[in-house]
Amino acid sequence: MRIPKFLLLFCFSSLTAFAQEVVPNNQSKFDEIMYRRGNVYRSASGVPGPQYWQNRADYNIDVELDEKANVLKGKLTMTYHNNSPEELNYVWMYVEQNRFTEDSRGTLTTPIEGRNRYAGDTDGGFKISSLSAKVKGDASSKYLITDTRMQVFFNEPIAAKGGIATVSMNFEFKIPEEGMDRMGQLKTKDGIIYSVAQWYPRVAVFDDVKGWNTEPYLGAGEFYLDYGDYDFKVTVPYDFIVVGSGELVNPKEVLSKELQNRWDKASQSDKTVYLIAPNEIGNTKLTRPSQNGKTTWHFRIKNSRDAVFAASRGFIWDAARINLPSGKKAVAQSVYTKESDGPKAWSRSTEYTKASIENYSSKWFEYPYPNAVNVASNVGGMEYPGVSFCHARSKGQDLWEVTDHEFGHNWFPMIVGSNERLYAWMDEGFNTFINHYSTLEFNKGEYPSDAAKGRNQVFWYRSKNREGINTYPDVARPMNLGYTAYSKPALGLIMLREYILGAERFDNAFKAYIKNWSYKHPQPSDFFNAMENGAGENLNWFWRGWFMGSGNIDLGISNVVQNQDSAIITFTNKGDVPMPIVFKVIYEDDSKEIKTLPVEVWQRTNEWEYLLRSSKKVKAVDIDPSRILPDVDGSNNSWIKE
Repeated sequence: MRIPKFLLLFCFSSLTAFAQEVVPNNQSKFDEIMYRRGNVYRSASGVPGPQYWQNRADYNIDVELDEKANVLKGKLTMTYHNNSPEELNYVWMYVEQNRFTEDSRGTLTTPIEGRNRYAGDTDGGFKISSLSAKVKGDASSKYLITDTRMQVFFNEPIAAKGGIATVSMNFEFKIPEEGMDRMGQLKTKDGIIYSVAQWYPRVAVFDDVKGWNTEPYLGAGEFYLDYGDYDFKVTVPYDFIVVGSGELVNPKEVLSKELQNRWDKASQSDKTVYLIAPNEIGNTKLTRPSQNGKTTWHFRIKNSRDAVFAASRGFIWDAARINLPSGKKAVAQSVYTKESDGPKAWSRSTEYTKASIENYSSKWFEYPYPNAVNVASNVGGMEYPGVSFCHARSKGQDLWEVTDHEFGHNWFPMIVGSNERLYAWMDEGFNTFINHYSTLEFNKGEYPSDAAKGRNQVFWYRSKNREGINTYPDVARPMNLGYTAYSKPALGLIMLREYILGAERFDNAFKAYIKNWSYKHPQPSDFFNAMENGAGENLNWFWRGWFMGSGNIDLGISNVVQNQDSAIITFTNKGDVPMPIVFKVIYEDDSKEIKTLPVEVWQRTNEWEYLLRSSKKVKAVDIDPSRILPDVDGSNNSWIKE
């Protein structure tokens, strides 16, 4: 477009007049985030690209629990599918039980003040033997272990775009009593409850972003895993009950006819049904077909990123039906102890589990597994596909919250397979976000949720020791992790839904993100792109300000001038994170209205005058009447006529 000469002359004269003055603007807060550009693997629209690929690993595992030595011994065969465009001469696997040694990186880098949550035994670790790595039958036994990682070499490379290899080995380890709040042993009057996770060598992710993802397992950072089918068997003393990820495929071999009948009843009941009642613990004649020796429990789970199990002779066991939107059914189960029993405690666990799974299935994406099992454990709260470990002493609202949170993780990161080790906010934060709405809807609001009350969190946002959401979990100070990984990203999504986009636009984009990245590996940029494209909104300022730094929100009202048929309201932005201005106007006749100014008012300046056209006299103006924003200075958010 040709610019008229008089405009050029005006611009030149203006520049001459203000040659000595530099007028800043806020363009840098709205700039593009350059690394978000798409490619053939990841589209700029936030969906997997036309050549997106990911590798796959199927596992066949057979283990036996030695309760006298507290040792798990077994063997596995992992079948690896290389769908990448390059051949692979080796695979990296994680041997995470090696975290439980005196000289592990995790032990040596855990701060003293962080040992409470991530305490772990130091007399454990994997013993690996009889390793065989094959491509087309040519076996190699070469491997190299470094801390929690094991590099397995092949005699010939795994071919690109469809090559297959197998890795088999024997392994054993001592089950830690304190497993860094992720696994371990709970001693009860009726026996030990073994919560077993990170229990087999498993392959690391090879992706289009970093190649091999080999960040060591230190403690705070969780997991990044490929998908595959799991077929696993757990051999235990005959009087043990075992629950695990997926489906129990040999119930007739391990359950009495009475227990099978109760299972059938529970799977058709919306009310909780006892499989083993509190007074039936230890009654093997009622519950077991075999009365001596050992029993092998056989489980399968398909298209999963992990599998775990729990075992004990001291379980109370109950279950109920889960109703899914498609008409399919699943079964909610709980296993717990006499010490955990009670009407305000674990006897409500299956009710909580059922409600949680049904809510997320209806609101976001249908639950994919045949069972959902809550285990009363030594673990405060930890999630795995179809199984949660929650603390045996939890009760009331605390038990609801930990149950709902851990089962919410079946959506993030079990279905949407993000990299927890680097981006904890993509699973913990997203999960805390959906927990908020689940809690509001559970049992007609039986328990409150404060996640949307941003003003309640201001004390942390004012802290000089605060860190950004993008801080890696193993780097974040222990005192900050609850905010950087959980609260702040969850509040960010609540602000995006309730304050910035509105529920309908947000939900459309968020559900599309879940659907498009289900059983895949999204990066932060994929989420940002998906939300912008789905909602039709440029949110650079929001991602940059809220997710990539430690800046704060600080909106205010500096002045209100009342005219005959209008009022001029002067808003200010003293914070680092620009925000739209949602404000309530109260008139002298007590009528009210809610108005919104777009975030673009802050692109040029940090002060904005708004012309309110009304013959009514203004009595008060209030920014963010719902109190969602964690505005660090609430003293200037309201104006009241004197």
